[in-house]
Amino acid sequence: MPSKTKLLPRQKIKYRIRKRIIGTPEVPRLAIFRSLSNVYAQLIDDINGKTICSVSSVAKDVKTEIAPKTSKTDKSKIIGKKIAEKAVGLNIKKVVFDRNGYLYHGRVKAIADAAREAGLEF
Repeated sequence: MPSKTKLLPRQKIKYRIRKRIIGTPEVPRLAIFRSLSNVYAQLIDDINGKTICSVSSVAKDVKTEIAPKTSKTDKSKIIGKKIAEKAVGLNIKKVVFDRNGYLYHGRVKAIADAAREAGLEF
């Protein structure tokens, strides 16, 4: 279990960000979560309280593309590309990026860059 001293600052940052970011059906929120070895991304409609689509590095369709020794940053690039492809398939071109309290660096930046390259605007 994470220590309180490490978890508490990220929670405060997360709540501060979420006060300003709201996803709608037309412009959903692209929320990122990163665990120690996996990455998750989902498009969320906050008004209706529904997840529009999601992609993770543990999903069966993505796992086949990821080689066993792939770095975490490369996994993030694949996830960013996949979430953008799904969004474009659902006629969603514009999203609001929610970094979920993480620094915009490393895996979070890799997801954002790959999603932008695949056609999402934010």
